[in-house]
Amino acid sequence: MRIDDLSGRRVALWGWGHEGRAAHTALRARLSALPLTLFCSEAEAAEAAGLGDPLLSIEHAATGERLAAFEVVVKSPGISPYRPEAAFAAQRGTRFLGGTALWFAERADAGGEVANAICVTGTKGKSTTTSLLAHLLRAAGLRTALCGNIGVPLLELLDGDAEAWAIELSSYQTRDVAAAGARPHIAIVTNLHPEHLDWHGSEARYIADKLALVMEAQPRIAVLNAADPLLAKLQLPDSEIHWYGDARGWHLRGDALHRGDAFVMDTATLPLPGRHNRSNLCAVLTALDAFGLDAAALATHAASFQPLPNRLQPLGERDGILYVNDSISTTPMATLAALELYADRPVAVLVGGHDRGLPWDAFADAMRLRAPDAVVTMGQNGPRIHALLAPVAAQAGFTLAAAGDLAEAMGKARAALPDGGVVLLSPGAPSFGPYRNYVARGRHFAELAGFDPDAISGIQGMGIA
Repeated sequence: MRIDDLSGRRVALWGWGHEGRAAHTALRARLSALPLTLFCSEAEAAEAAGLGDPLLSIEHAATGERLAAFEVVVKSPGISPYRPEAAFAAQRGTRFLGGTALWFAERADAGGEVANAICVTGTKGKSTTTSLLAHLLRAAGLRTALCGNIGVPLLELLDGDAEAWAIELSSYQTRDVAAAGARPHIAIVTNLHPEHLDWHGSEARYIADKLALVMEAQPRIAVLNAADPLLAKLQLPDSEIHWYGDARGWHLRGDALHRGDAFVMDTATLPLPGRHNRSNLCAVLTALDAFGLDAAALATHAASFQPLPNRLQPLGERDGILYVNDSISTTPMATLAALELYADRPVAVLVGGHDRGLPWDAFADAMRLRAPDAVVTMGQNGPRIHALLAPVAAQAGFTLAAAGDLAEAMGKARAALPDGGVVLLSPGAPSFGPYRNYVARGRHFAELAGFDPDAISGIQGMGIA
């Protein structure tokens, strides 16, 4: 459904975050006379009212009955379509769309393909992969858009002109591509692990929603991680699969980057901390080959990549302690990857946050074999993690402490470390509750450690360049 197809329909917006504001702007630019209803919180209503849009009505209660009064609801990604009120309205004919669906419908050619779109999804690594992809596309001389879930909504760039689009999609957005009747030229899936179960409702539905980008949108080329057990089993009869992560394509042998059997370069000094991040480079190079570029020639430009904030980000040292901001970590698997990077140093890791019900059993099992010096639990699921780790700590001999907030957690972490140690914020859980998002949590961590939050927060290269 294109934006012009909304003309004359009963249309509502649901949510007034970055995506909601972008949707309003895009709809108004194309359909200036279309009445719109916005469902948002009372706090958001004042900002929306300040726009002075006489055809925008604002309501606070998005009940099933009210949503069902509209033919189309353009919702923000963070609002789950599986919520009871959304399901109620959908059963009565309301169609729910996201801004991603509208953008792809606008861009698709007669056959449904968006020929210069490279989409990236996966449980972890999608932001780094998308940013690195844009960096190397620009190194190739292409005018490139870096956008999507990473921070610039697609609808903000509705009329943008780019030769290549590097688009990050969360699991909240992947179904939107197929919903638009569109197919990207290339889709990258980095890995799959349980996440966002509160939004999706179950692990099975999370995986199905994530894989909709390749199984339903049917990209011309799917770039898949052969090292991921779930992805390795995929068969996509309507897409050409390009594998990375094993000897068939781009892969790592230790720190050595290979394409097939051919050695390309050493990756040890690249600004991509952790083996998992260098695996993301393999995904990017595979996509560049598929896009028709010389990936081997572009690989060396990874050395000038600017690492993203909040992702294994060393902030610096204070009083002999290194502070590392991995606030983006929202799964126990991500925390384990962060600990692996600092396995040769004394580490105190801060874990816990919003409880989405993810299991921490595998994390606890790993602590029996390769625990850091200290684990400090915090947040809503902190007590649950602490109870799980208590018998493990007694057996493995690491310090286990509980804290009421981030400041207390950092104090207990510092007290458990010798000089030369690392305080690692890698919570393995979302930030909801004390913080608006993981960026705010990372900024507070930096401030508490004595660093300038503004100096560590920006992502370079957003938008079209």
